[in-house]
Amino acid sequence: MMAHMKTVLFRRSALAANQGLGKFRINKLLEHSQVPCAYLSTLKEERNPSGNSALQQVQVDEWSGNEREGSKRKSHISALALAGSIGVGLGLAGKLLTERRNRRHHNGGGITATTLLRDLVPVASVSAAESAPQPGVLRKDLPTYSAAEVASHNSRETGIWVTFQNGVYDITEYVLQHPGGKKILMASGKSMEPFWNVYSVHKNDEVYEILESLRIGNIVEVATKKEAGATDDPYRNDPERSPLLIPSSKKPFNAEPPQQMLVDRFLTPNHLFFVRNHLPVPSVEPKDYRLDVSLDSGSKSFTYDDLKSKFDKRSVVAVTQCAGNRRSEMVKVKPVKGLNWGSAAISNAKWSGVCLDDLLLKQGVDIEKVRGKYIVFEGMDKQPDDSPYGASIPLELARMLKRDIIIAYEMNGEPIPRDHGFPIRVIIPGVVGARQVKWLNKIYFSGEESTSHWQRRDYKGFNSSIDWHNVDFDSSVSISQLPVISAICEPEEDAELEEGAEEVTLRGYAWSGGGRGIIRVDVSADGGKTWQEARLKPNGQSPYRSYAWTLWEADVPLPTGARSTTLVVKAVDISYNVQPDSVEGIWNLRGCLSNAWHRVKVNIPAES
Repeated sequence: MMAHMKTVLFRRSALAANQGLGKFRINKLLEHSQVPCAYLSTLKEERNPSGNSALQQVQVDEWSGNEREGSKRKSHISALALAGSIGVGLGLAGKLLTERRNRRHHNGGGITATTLLRDLVPVASVSAAESAPQPGVLRKDLPTYSAAEVASHNSRETGIWVTFQNGVYDITEYVLQHPGGKKILMASGKSMEPFWNVYSVHKNDEVYEILESLRIGNIVEVATKKEAGATDDPYRNDPERSPLLIPSSKKPFNAEPPQQMLVDRFLTPNHLFFVRNHLPVPSVEPKDYRLDVSLDSGSKSFTYDDLKSKFDKRSVVAVTQCAGNRRSEMVKVKPVKGLNWGSAAISNAKWSGVCLDDLLLKQGVDIEKVRGKYIVFEGMDKQPDDSPYGASIPLELARMLKRDIIIAYEMNGEPIPRDHGFPIRVIIPGVVGARQVKWLNKIYFSGEESTSHWQRRDYKGFNSSIDWHNVDFDSSVSISQLPVISAICEPEEDAELEEGAEEVTLRGYAWSGGGRGIIRVDVSADGGKTWQEARLKPNGQSPYRSYAWTLWEADVPLPTGARSTTLVVKAVDISYNVQPDSVEGIWNLRGCLSNAWHRVKVNIPAES
């Protein structure tokens, strides 16, 4: 008789779900079940003393063995968690793991579905009378480690250490036994605090208690002296950045967020938005700011307050992407010159400010009647020779986007952070980030492109036979609207799936420049031999005027018996543009426009 399968899906609180804290799955054969379905149906929610929902929802799905035979099950109870954030298992799953390990040691047996389900409610309802732990305080009974020592313990081979306040914790054993440990690995050798500031649901006594059980020492940071000559450093006044960002260069500062966190939210939080700087970050006081708009009829200067008070506010949700996003894939084919970006040099935000058309009309200028070929934007970031960063787009394109180009002063409802152009930047939806000048202070029309190095001698595309010995930048058109692209953000490269997994959940983004919406995302778990469509999350925009990205998710069966495989994604936009299948055919000397199928290799351990 075919086995009858049942999946019980536990979701954390609504807050946890919103923050991508994942889901706990328990798969078992119904014929072995000792838990009545009626009991599962009534188990809805338990609240801990603080009132936070620990178990928000229990959903029971049943199917016959004709649909999925027992040999195709994903995993046993040992695959407790598919985590979605740093430290999610340190609470509910961590405590269960500890208790489960203790019982297995004393009883010599495994854990049944009944035992696990019975434990869930008590764990979720920790007594308020229990004494609150003191996480991260200095302890005289423990050794002290340096930051360098902690940083050196960042892999399974060396041991995985993390810090919280003044505490050092060895989470190696926990991660190895917890299938949801993938995101916690982002904190390897570093502090967990930046991650918990994002996933603040974990700041509770139960999680602290589990964390302290892994305590091995103290860390005391020692202030370091500034380097000699630091006062002459042009980057000395750069803003502080989130430690979550992964730098590709420090001076100038360029960094991307961890790809696993990139698609947790539709709007990228400001502190996680990728940073692309070419020069030192200007420090500008709003009271001193001026935007000069030069026209044939004369020039007009606008203050920061003018832009905020004399015009209607207009908003657009739009992606900003570096032309070099995913450049690291081209490097594997042949060396290129440029920052070694991963797949997260792209972010999505709501930008608010003054519509370009309104700004010009205020001066009696109709952009449809302006003479010239280009509109030029210049910033306040300067090269050593005092020449500014500048960029331009064809006037014809500016006319098409005149109601969508924003002279922005807000990013996700807040003043634009310094790294992203405070106080004012231009947003040109659907166009490469290099043209969306930050710290904007000048706009004018011209018969030629911006003379900036980054317009004339950079951010241009070439075929794969052109290299630095035969390149002619004047022969190529400047990159403007970007091609269709997508990426798998979860799981990450070389991720280890749960033992005997038969299915994998993929999450990622897709986007196309020029306002072309995404209509389909195809995913494969066998290197591109077979495909299925991912579930698209609507971005709320017309497919013919779509500037925001489309987030997607897919549950894909894994090849039977495979110990490793390559996951692949490709996207299709409203014009039926589709990503090329290989990097080799689109390689170029600057590593721009890297939009081939995105491939991620994963490992599938055999069931023990």
